[in-house]
Amino acid sequence: MWRSTFARFALPALQRRTSAMACQALRACPRPGQAAGPLPSCLTSVQLRGQQTLGSASLPVASQSVRHVRALDEERLMEVEWEDGGHSLYPFTWLRDNCQCPLCTLQSAQARKLLMSDLDIHTGVDVVEVTNDNKVSIVWPDQHTSVFDAEWLKKRCFSPAARQAMQEELFLNERYYWDSKLRIPTADYQEVLHDDKAALAWLLALRRVGIVYLRGAPAEQGQVARLAERIGYLRLTFYGHTWQVQDKYMANNVAYTSGRLSHHTDYPALHFAPGVQFLHCINQAVEGGESEVVDGFHMAEQLQREDPEAFRTLTSLHVDFTDTGMDYCDFMLQSKKCIIDVDAEGRLARINYNNATRDSVLDLPLHQVQPFYRALKAFVNIMNRPENVVTYRMEPGDLVTFDNWRLLHGRRSYISRPDRLRHLEGAYLDWDEVMSRLRILRSCVHENV
Repeated sequence: MWRSTFARFALPALQRRTSAMACQALRACPRPGQAAGPLPSCLTSVQLRGQQTLGSASLPVASQSVRHVRALDEERLMEVEWEDGGHSLYPFTWLRDNCQCPLCTLQSAQARKLLMSDLDIHTGVDVVEVTNDNKVSIVWPDQHTSVFDAEWLKKRCFSPAARQAMQEELFLNERYYWDSKLRIPTADYQEVLHDDKAALAWLLALRRVGIVYLRGAPAEQGQVARLAERIGYLRLTFYGHTWQVQDKYMANNVAYTSGRLSHHTDYPALHFAPGVQFLHCINQAVEGGESEVVDGFHMAEQLQREDPEAFRTLTSLHVDFTDTGMDYCDFMLQSKKCIIDVDAEGRLARINYNNATRDSVLDLPLHQVQPFYRALKAFVNIMNRPENVVTYRMEPGDLVTFDNWRLLHGRRSYISRPDRLRHLEGAYLDWDEVMSRLRILRSCVHENV
């Protein structure tokens, strides 16, 4: 059953763009609204939108062969004709700027040595040719020679399709949106710590889906730090390298109470909020304390579709956030952010919303105050729809990892006893470190395939 489902939906995408490891580590994508069958892997299935599989952005590029190369002097471009019949164009200035010779590039660091002040941005070329070992050689007017590997050039083609493929390989920008039917991807904590394929599958799912559940961690402090070491290092904040989520007297954060927490992202009071959050259950409450998550990007997409004016308001008006107290050290934070951030292409980039730390200072003209509240209320109402909320209960040894720029998480109120106090340990990382480790793991796993 699983094989037929996998072959029908996963294999075409895998052949184009995903690694063999990922197809073994993750279940095949079901049709919308249809559950997938059991899979003997380290991650359970996820409810995905569309018929794509969860995996890495691309396989290593297949061997490329150059048929012909010529200089287009008037356009100041080099044209490469590939054996498969395709054509690529490269500006002379870019080629000279990216010469790979030891004088121009420090190979040990993959860093440019050629100074911008020494770059002739109007350079022509004297000779372009294909070498006997199928590389592209360029002789410049000053008789400097640059030699480019065919595969290196093909990956850096300036066509829209090639540029998009490269950006997807580097950043994995595609996301898989979900609702209450999500079955959270789940992995074994020890396997993630000790097996590169399991760790890669974990980080791929974290990037694409936004949340991964790990089971089997010891029910004691220190496990979020161990997991962070698998990636790089923890993000230090005013609450420390790690922090203990417990019911505390004179709490300096609403999370340190036993009351309900509405859906929120952490730390919008920082101008650069942590990208990834870990929460490890050491002890659960006697009653209540269930966790809730919603896909903030999916909610923003729904808002844009249902109420475009509200979406425009939340993506354009800057809101004040604040956080004041004493923990790792004393702090008094202020920031200004849009509730929904979009990038230059209009793609969803980040959700910034925490009702507890939204400041009473609202730096808006009078005529924009009511439209802001109307827009925010519409967004929160979408988040609170039962069909959009995933609820789960953590047990001792469970560890959840999620995208703090995308997901909003909450908690139901709980009751503890003196002999059974609810205790979670949390930690933050930044997406830069996580994506760095993902790329390294992907390279290592591909080398061993």
